[in-house]
Amino acid sequence: MSMSTYVTGFVPPDEAWQKMKVVWDACQAAHVPVPDAVEKFFEGGAPDPAGQEVELPVQEWSGDGSDGYQISVADIPANVKIIRFYNSY
Repeated sequence: MSMSTYVTGFVPPDEAWQKMKVVWDACQAAHVPVPDAVEKFFEGGAPDPAGQEVELPVQEWSGDGSDGYQISVADIPANVKIIRFYNSY
């Protein structure tokens, strides 16, 4: 079994996110399909309470027998408030 590590950023929920979340919740409660626009907004998954996921400029790094990732702080969008590091198996 192999492991992959990911790094992603999140912009906190804004007014548009909140509105789309209301539609998502209503569809889930009514057991009806989520509209395509809402599905696309949440990129095919359930809304994450952390907000809207955004791609970060992550670079692979290695040195002194270690491997990892690095992100230049200057390259992080100003509206990103959460950075999530996670492993997937």
